[in-house]
Amino acid sequence: MEELRTRLFDRMGFYRRQCPYCKHYFWTLDKEQETCGDQPCTPYLFIGNPPGKFRPESIRDVREKFLNFFEKHGHARIKRYPVVARWRTDVYLVGASIYDFQPWVTEGIVPPPANPLTLSQPSIRFTDIDKVGRSGRHLTGFEMMAHHAFNYPDKYVYWIDETVEYAHEFFTKEIGLRDDEITYKENIWEGGGNAGECLEILVGGLEVATLVFMHYRTVNGKYVEMPMKIVDTGYGLERIYWLLTGKPTVYDAVFGSFIEQLRSKLGLPRPSNEMLMHMATYFGQLDPEVTSIEKAYEYISGKVGMNINEIKNILKAQETLYILSDHGRTLSWMMADGAIPSNSGVGYLGRLLLRRMLRSMYVSGIEMPLTEIMNMELEFLKGDYPEVYEERQTILELVDLEEKKFKELLRQAPSIIDRVIKDRERKTGKRELTVDDLITLYDSQGLPPEIVREVSSSKLGLSISVPDDFYSRLAAKYQRQIGEEKPKVDVNPVEVQDLPQTRELFYENMRLFQFNAKVLRVIRGKYVVLDQTAFYPEGGGQVADHGVIRHSRGEARVIDVQRVGPVIVHAVEGEPPMDGENIEGIVDATRRLDLMRMHTATHILLQSIRRVLGRHIWQAGAEKNVPFSRLDVTHYKLPTRDEIKKIEELANQMVVANYPVIIRWLSRTDAESKFGVYIYQGGAVPGARLRIVQVGTDNDPYDVEACGGMHVGNTGEIGMIKIVKVEKIQEGVVRFIFTTGRHAVNYAESLEDSINEISELIGKSREEVVKGVKELLNDMGRMESRIKVLTRKAIKGDIAEAMGKEVIVNGIGLTYMEYENEDKNYIQEFAKEYLGSRPNTVLLVINRVNNGTEYMVYLGSEAAKHVNAKDLIAKLNPGVNGRGGGSVTYGQGFAQGRPSIDTFVSIIKSLL
Repeated sequence: MEELRTRLFDRMGFYRRQCPYCKHYFWTLDKEQETCGDQPCTPYLFIGNPPGKFRPESIRDVREKFLNFFEKHGHARIKRYPVVARWRTDVYLVGASIYDFQPWVTEGIVPPPANPLTLSQPSIRFTDIDKVGRSGRHLTGFEMMAHHAFNYPDKYVYWIDETVEYAHEFFTKEIGLRDDEITYKENIWEGGGNAGECLEILVGGLEVATLVFMHYRTVNGKYVEMPMKIVDTGYGLERIYWLLTGKPTVYDAVFGSFIEQLRSKLGLPRPSNEMLMHMATYFGQLDPEVTSIEKAYEYISGKVGMNINEIKNILKAQETLYILSDHGRTLSWMMADGAIPSNSGVGYLGRLLLRRMLRSMYVSGIEMPLTEIMNMELEFLKGDYPEVYEERQTILELVDLEEKKFKELLRQAPSIIDRVIKDRERKTGKRELTVDDLITLYDSQGLPPEIVREVSSSKLGLSISVPDDFYSRLAAKYQRQIGEEKPKVDVNPVEVQDLPQTRELFYENMRLFQFNAKVLRVIRGKYVVLDQTAFYPEGGGQVADHGVIRHSRGEARVIDVQRVGPVIVHAVEGEPPMDGENIEGIVDATRRLDLMRMHTATHILLQSIRRVLGRHIWQAGAEKNVPFSRLDVTHYKLPTRDEIKKIEELANQMVVANYPVIIRWLSRTDAESKFGVYIYQGGAVPGARLRIVQVGTDNDPYDVEACGGMHVGNTGEIGMIKIVKVEKIQEGVVRFIFTTGRHAVNYAESLEDSINEISELIGKSREEVVKGVKELLNDMGRMESRIKVLTRKAIKGDIAEAMGKEVIVNGIGLTYMEYENEDKNYIQEFAKEYLGSRPNTVLLVINRVNNGTEYMVYLGSEAAKHVNAKDLIAKLNPGVNGRGGGSVTYGQGFAQGRPSIDTFVSIIKSLL
């Protein structure tokens, strides 16, 4: 790549060589260097022998040295973004610092927060999750230190030459490396829809940074030149720190003191540095699949002269410590940003980490609660991530809940796995578990494959193999995918693409309820496109306006309004207007105002929930409708009655305070810089400019969100916010159903009516209703106890009667009972009691009901060895003109009319 021949390389006399193994070209000052300097072509050279003069006391020293260096070179330092990428629709998690700026900045739609800039961005990748804990260098969570420059056609900042010079100066002048210790390897980088040539910086066999020169967007697998040229660099904080400490693995460098503290608590053996060094070297040189761990044990055994089983025990314990260290930090980042472990979305990825940690502890026989381990790690992380430590209580509560679920899962594991094996055997005739079965067991039940393998082997006698990349496969399945939404109206964008964009009068004046407009097109007599409209189209969780369109031939009712391409489409019922005519639109003002109250109340309620339950609360869905609206939030359990009361009180305090609701349009960059990514509570919002809705004053804003909905001017207009119902709708999501304004008053009045009615029914005053209901419940409890006693007596009597009727037919007892409209629970209890003492009996029960006859056949355990209840029902059905079915021990049927009991008994006798 000739474009990667920089002035630094020319000035210093770098050699360009081709690696004989990977065939990549690289640049070096060492004329004897033959390989590219990367794994697996080059061994680690820094373990136990760290290069450079800089000896950091902590990882924080490296981060600050990097950021200070680029600040001195004219870069503005910006704050790190959250790891949950709520401003994007294509991914769940930030995988690199450039993710913070895709696609709006990288496409040139909005300016960056600074240019050039520098930051250290926590990032998460699950690509190599199966290698974490073994390879010595792979992490799921890492900090990508970066500097970025955004070159526009009319504004040049810097490009390849300057970027390489910055990197070389940082590593030589700041870190103290020799010039000839640094190798620059040529490559191509792709990610997030962009691509460009890159130089990977390698030192001592370790990649420590990548300099990407992004000037393509990827379209259908092809590179298309962008007008912008973006410097996208990534310096691995953890790897640079590892390099400068010379520790055996990146885990020992980054998490060293935590690992030693945890090892001491757990009483686990400590491997020697030599053992760890050989393990890291083995994986560094060969980078094999994880199944080659057995070969690694053999390799290390030969190097250190120890028994292979002893090495296994020591290194397996060490692997668990490494997994707990890495996954614990990554999980803490995610949970602090509101990722609640669940079975879907970003929560699935969080649970994946948690279950892998619990699985590792289970395999290693570690009984310490994971909450204790996480608490230790949070203390360890406190200095670097204070914002994560602030969420400590929520994180530990989430971990505790997940650990309890996992332990219950282990208890049920044998029966769950046995059912899947039997199902596979029934379908294929083979007693096995496939990879698909393992994935299903994880996705549906949460069972890690290693535990499935152990249970299958020890308790079910079945040997199974687990794919090397099992967890990587799972993670790959749960990257965000965008599906096309089903159109709400039957209008194809092609049908309206030639029309001008509809003027949106509802944004110019949210209280404009009557307007004039021109009809641009009527489609199939059902859909009307106007040149301008005050009808609000469905969006942002708010339902569409209703109303009428008056025209020359009458009027049409507007029943739905939707955006289609550049225009707003009105779905109508009744006589439609004609193309080109002028109309009068009338919005249902009462409904619109109700929806405005609901929408503003949603913002207030969301913020109130967040302030009561915690900062992990994020909106997971909403519908602003009348008379009730719903708000779904990320939370791991049902709030208590006291918490719900506090939320409602806090929300209504905002209503009573009559704070202003301020709406302004801001550039995306300005909005994010001022308010952070919290503005994306309702999800990612497209566009260079965002409509920002602020509840509260500029000096004291209560809630600020990017929102395109309709809102009242002051919170006092809402009238009242009343929470009607709170329910858990799925793992990690709680739904609040609420109402406002006149609908809240109507709801309160309906509650009053119900209280009055209960008061009359129980003969108590309104003030004594609760006391009266408690008394009734106590009375009911006593009555139920009495009913149970009487039921036992009745069953004993029926048992005596049935025994008196019992006859022996071919060695099997046969008896019957006949009832009139008897309770089925009573019949079942009677049958259970009777057959419990007389297992070699067939019991026939006839229950005469209003519209016919129910018949049931129960078989005792001994009788079931000789006859089948399903067969008995099959014989009874034609004999009594009925229908039914059953299993081995129980069958039931129904017949019209009242067939005689003798008919039933004689048919069963003949079969016996």
